[in-house]
Amino acid sequence: MGISPYPSAVTMPKDSSGCATVLEFLIQRFPAVAPETWKLRMQNGKVQWEDTTPIDSDTLYTPHRRILYYREVEQEPQIPYQESILFQDENLLVADKPHFIPVTPNSRYVNQCLLYRLRNHTGIHDLAPIHRIDRWTAGVVMFSTSPKVRSIYQRMFAQGKVGKLYHGVAQLATGNKGQSAVPDQEWLVENRIVSGNPKFRMSVAPGKINARSQIRCIDTKSGMGLFHLQPLTGKTHQLRLHMSGLGMPLLNERYYPELLPQASDNFDQPLQLLAKELQFIDPITSKPRYFSSAQDLPW
Repeated sequence: MGISPYPSAVTMPKDSSGCATVLEFLIQRFPAVAPETWKLRMQNGKVQWEDTTPIDSDTLYTPHRRILYYREVEQEPQIPYQESILFQDENLLVADKPHFIPVTPNSRYVNQCLLYRLRNHTGIHDLAPIHRIDRWTAGVVMFSTSPKVRSIYQRMFAQGKVGKLYHGVAQLATGNKGQSAVPDQEWLVENRIVSGNPKFRMSVAPGKINARSQIRCIDTKSGMGLFHLQPLTGKTHQLRLHMSGLGMPLLNERYYPELLPQASDNFDQPLQLLAKELQFIDPITSKPRYFSSAQDLPW
């Protein structure tokens, strides 16, 4: 049994969507968790308000209140890769994340997530991610070491003040399946990305543009291409979806253009996407910051 030593949190929105109790809200909000599991967690004191007051199955829904709960999984898979710390000071910790490790607790993963690994390694329990990359992607992830500065750095990402460079290896398009690529060819992809079906898989929809990516082919060989990818916005799975939309899905991609059947992780075939560089002007020190992953994609 994998049990989180730290609580996760969710805030109840103004609109209850027909939920009369906290239990009904949690069942609706987390459909993958069985109702009996939530009832058992409540009986064991693992669902609480922020002041640690316990919540039971009859506790009424209260808009805007924050719920704390402890994630647990029966069998947590072990991920045989080790992260490294690229930089650390009184405000920031920058880690180099391997493929397959989630940044925060997710689905079957609790103690294997990067956040908990780093908290255990450094003893900094206030450590929190400033931004996210998905568990299939490797590379640079930045954390705040103090709640006092967290929102300052988060605003920097939200306002687009961080330069991000990814490396990707993709299958080149053939026939009429999409665009092919030659070295130095560039694309500016702009569209609207929304949650799809299932919810974890994103999709392109009509409407106001909310996702932009600058993509450049660096080299080609044997039907494959090496790309530099710069997300100008930060939507979930943006680069993966944009590469697929060009007819050049990233190598070992399992979500786009088609969702492949669920399977155990194949550690010999990681998604070929790497968050290689982050650069920005530090909003607290006004100094330029540059961080680069020590990892490279095989090419």
